[in-house]
This record gives sequence, C-alpha cells and structure tokens, in this order.
Amino acid sequence: MAGKQAKLLSRGQLLAMLRHVKHNRYAARNTVIILLSAKAGLRAGEIANLTWPMVLDSRGHISTVIELRDCAAKKGSGRSIPMHSSLRKALSGLKAVTDDLTGTVVRSERGGQMRPRSVVNWFSALFTELRFEGCSSHSGRRSFITAAARLVHKSGGSLRDVQQLAGHRSIDMTQRYIEGDTTAKRRLVNLL
Repeated sequence: MAGKQAKLLSRGQLLAMLRHVKHNRYAARNTVIILLSAKAGLRAGEIANLTWPMVLDSRGHISTVIELRDCAAKKGSGRSIPMHSSLRKALSGLKAVTDDLTGTVVRSERGGQMRPRSVVNWFSALFTELRFEGCSSHSGRRSFITAAARLVHKSGGSLRDVQQLAGHRSIDMTQRYIEGDTTAKRRLVNLL
C-alpha cells in the first residue's frame, strides 16, 4: 500500500470508542459502525452499503453471519463473515429502534443512506475527539485483519481464511494489512 497505513486500534482504544458513543444521540447506530469496522473488518463503503437483509435471517432475526453481497462490497468482493457476538447484540439494539428493515443498516442523521465519505468523516471526527493520532476509518479493519492473522492458527485455519474474511483478491494484499508484533518476534528468535 502506498503511503502511511492506518494505525491499529488497541483493545483499550476500542473500548474507549464504544464508551465515547454510548451516551450519544445516535448511540445504537454509532456502536454498530465501530463494531462493523473492528469486529467484521468492513470498509467504510461496505458499512455504508450494508442492508438489513444482509444481516437478518429468514425469520427476521439478527443472523449469525453477515452476507455481504457483491453490490455492497469493493470490486464485487462479497463474502460471508461470521457475526461477532458483540456486533450481533449491537445490531439487535439498532434493529429495535429502526422502522425500515429493508434499507441500509447505517442511516444518516436525516434518515437517508449514509455515504461512504460520511462514514470516513465520522471516524475522523471520532478519532479527533478522542485524540487518537494516526487512526482512520481503516484502523478497525486493519486491526481486525491483524488480529485474525495472529489467531487463525488457533482455529485450525490459514491465512487464506483471513484473506476471504477481508475480501481481498490476493493473499499479498492481506499480508500488507498485517502488523508485525515486536514481542512475538523476540519470543520467536529466543525459541530458535
């Protein structure tokens, strides 16, 4: 990737973000935006284009899987993403205060679809308020991909699974997202 990559979010930073929006006028929506990025690895455009049918099961309940359709994903890279329990809970809360369960999940303050640029700007404003330097709308996604890559061996999976979750066409692109861990490298060398 050309240029500077977005910084990863620590667990503490993610919790601070969630606490910050908790008492906000649009707390349910804002919590979902954060978790779609950090717990599902969605891009700003995918967050903006995600519709309720992609997160609801056939009975109208929050599904256990996000079925991100090609029309909502970058370069038609639709995919199925298992739903994290905290995201499921947040979507249930948002669903309870939503009238239209056919349109987009994330709505603007005026009630229309939130644009991808608006999602980027929303994250930028949040990071400015929290004084998180170097973070962007891609920080949650990068954190998700890095964490998945570090933990994939515990699930019996491979980097190919992380690639598919990220919606990347090449494993090289996935590898560019993964941040190295200095402590892990030190432990690895000591094991040699």
